[in-house]
Amino acid sequence: MNNLQATAEGALAMMLEQGFTEAQVGASRAEQDEVYIGHNQASMLRSTEEQKLALSGIIDGRRASTELSDFDKEGIAAAVEGLYADALLAPSDEANAVSSAESLDYVDGPQERNLDLLTDKVAELLEFRESQTPLITMDEGGASHRRTESRILTSGGTNISTRVGSYSLLAFGTATEGDQSSSLAYAGGSCRNLDSHATSYFGIDEMLRTTERQIHTRPIEDKFQGEVVLEPSAVSDLLSWLITQLSDMQLLSGSSVFQSSVGELIAADLLSVSSRFDGPGLAPVTGDGFVAKPVNLVERGCLQTLLPSLYGSRKTGIEHCPSGAGWQVAAGATARNELCAGLDRGAWVGRLSMGRPAANGDFSGVIKGSFEIVDGQLGDALAEVMISGNMADMLRNIVAVSAETIDTGSEDLPWLRIAGLNFS
Repeated sequence: MNNLQATAEGALAMMLEQGFTEAQVGASRAEQDEVYIGHNQASMLRSTEEQKLALSGIIDGRRASTELSDFDKEGIAAAVEGLYADALLAPSDEANAVSSAESLDYVDGPQERNLDLLTDKVAELLEFRESQTPLITMDEGGASHRRTESRILTSGGTNISTRVGSYSLLAFGTATEGDQSSSLAYAGGSCRNLDSHATSYFGIDEMLRTTERQIHTRPIEDKFQGEVVLEPSAVSDLLSWLITQLSDMQLLSGSSVFQSSVGELIAADLLSVSSRFDGPGLAPVTGDGFVAKPVNLVERGCLQTLLPSLYGSRKTGIEHCPSGAGWQVAAGATARNELCAGLDRGAWVGRLSMGRPAANGDFSGVIKGSFEIVDGQLGDALAEVMISGNMADMLRNIVAVSAETIDTGSEDLPWLRIAGLNFS
């Protein structure tokens, strides 16, 4: 096994000797052990290992980056030489820089694998499928343990070390009866331990049961405007759009609908969003070499900050806010089984398939894993139904947030009831 610290230090020294004025090196290794499910059977035990060396160098504001999977010293030296040549040909940009004096030694989660535990969890998934949801074909799934180790060093004195372990479960498949079948459905996530029944994690139990109810569907009969209740898996799509609007791509292009909205209400006061950069399987570290401290993103509907990287901050003048992966939406006060109460007409939605919304947030897409709601009651499963609206309006039109959430490791999300969607 290669020593990551020594590899990173050696590569950084080579880059500075080559002539880079600023440099960043990231060395990482991941090991995963998995008991795999294929077509309702525990089909194999497999172990994988991958390693990566990411190099980024700057000279006179000119930046170039590359990645290697081989830690051989001669290979690294050749890559550094080639990277220097690439940097000389790159456009100069004074916003290019590396982090300075960032320091962290982070250890979290189970560091040692437990193959017996993985085998037991797969057996629980398969037994539940057979006894409780026999119409399901679990095309793929399994239980795994993953351990990642990384080092990030920069010429500015940054030295970040992480060692993160986690367990994961996944169930993916369809339900079939006769010549009718549901659409594909899945549930999964990462956690620090697996001391409960496998189907109690990540909404797997509910996903399997709901998918069986999706075999027989029907279309809606007419166009109407109504409300949706988004399951956490669909809330994730809405949250991802919000995070993208607050991050580099949209900020640098000037196309974010929230670019000038810090300190203003951008959502209903029921919505609060905060970071969980230290969630299961995650490390509070950014790709550009910063420690990601907790972020209170939206507080009772009010936007607290934007999320530019160091480069994005230097380019736009917006205050730098280091952010990693991992977000949570605060639970509300409405029990999940009461979210439909008083709703005249709408749909309970498992997933959104909306492609890429327009620059202003307008979208049109298909709702999947959905059920009709009429007069406050959950009804039939729906065939692929189109909804349209505006993503920013959806945030403002939240009318209820569930008290329950589903924690998948990288996200902890409730159910949301949202008004003002067009159905067709």
